[in-house]
Amino acid sequence: MTIAMANDHAGTQMKEEIKAYLIEQGYDVKDFGTYDSESCDLSDYVYPAALAVAKGDCERGIFCDGVGYGSALIANKINGCYAAVCQDPVCATLARQHTDSNILCLGAKIIGGLMAMEIVKTWLNTDPLMEEKYRRRVKKVCEINDKHCVPVK
Repeated sequence: MTIAMANDHAGTQMKEEIKAYLIEQGYDVKDFGTYDSESCDLSDYVYPAALAVAKGDCERGIFCDGVGYGSALIANKINGCYAAVCQDPVCATLARQHTDSNILCLGAKIIGGLMAMEIVKTWLNTDPLMEEKYRRRVKKVCEINDKHCVPVK
């Protein structure tokens, strides 16, 4: 599985720790930056990473910023991106089981490295629930996405 990673200056250290873990576990990682803690604009990095997920160049994305919501707001503007902010493993489980999220957003100012790693492990290893009610709900979200978001070319 190829995972797109992106971050702003606040998420650099967290992204690097997660990236090292992912590579160690055999995942392919495409790092869209940034690569240091110099102040930068999050969208310069999250937007191309989210496009890679939407186009299918990467199966999933993990984005780190100060709080997580900035990354999610950007990613969720792109057709085919379903980003969830998770602050603990329970949220990560539900984000995969109930919504089949394909992008995980983490807030480096909110959670520490140990918690982030547990969230990542949980999110990567949790499958969507296949019960009819969950498939129906995910399908409705996809229909809303397709109705209002322009397909990525």
